[in-house]
Amino acid sequence: MCEPLPGALPDTLPDALPDTLDIALVGVGGQGTILASNVLAELGMAAGYDVKKAEVHGMSQRGGSVVSHVRWGPEVFSPIIPAGGADILVAFEKMEAARYAALLAPGGTAIVNDFAIEPITVITGGAHYPDDAAIEAAFADGGQRLMWIHGARVAEELGNKFVANVVLLGALSTLLGLPEAAWAAVLDRRVKAAHLEINHRAFAAGRAEMSAPAPTRPQPQTR
Repeated sequence: MCEPLPGALPDTLPDALPDTLDIALVGVGGQGTILASNVLAELGMAAGYDVKKAEVHGMSQRGGSVVSHVRWGPEVFSPIIPAGGADILVAFEKMEAARYAALLAPGGTAIVNDFAIEPITVITGGAHYPDDAAIEAAFADGGQRLMWIHGARVAEELGNKFVANVVLLGALSTLLGLPEAAWAAVLDRRVKAAHLEINHRAFAAGRAEMSAPAPTRPQPQTR
């Protein structure tokens, strides 16, 4: 069980929430997946859920894979989401989206940051980085929905590439039905005061990405 930080959250949480929710966050070391999973865990507790979370690190400080499992429910016994069990997959890097596509449940939603970090095997010519069509193909079965987000580009436009994780949280927030005030309260408690303003802007920008008309949404490109 994740322990909440002291302080009250808004009491404006909606009554109609899913009984259970499993969210997998995947990326590489240094992208902020752990902060994002901490925010989600605390938000779930604020909404009245039992929450379990776990991380699997693959040399996360050196650009290895990082997978965070966040589970909300009336009573959660295991922190690990089984294969095919995630309602939502949030990918901070494109190839990691394809690598962990099997975590997503049939009919689930994948939010994918349109951003590539080439591993050493690709840089040295020993492997090929998949193009966007191949990444989309990983989600072609099971009626899954893939949503591309320009999280890294939006963060750069805001002047801080390190807030791309919060851009992705803003995008995710549009799918969960919780009020913005609840997210803002958790960010206030999880982010250092000196960085709060840029993180709130990043969160709002992520929400705006998801609410933009379809023609202006980022489209996958073959590289």
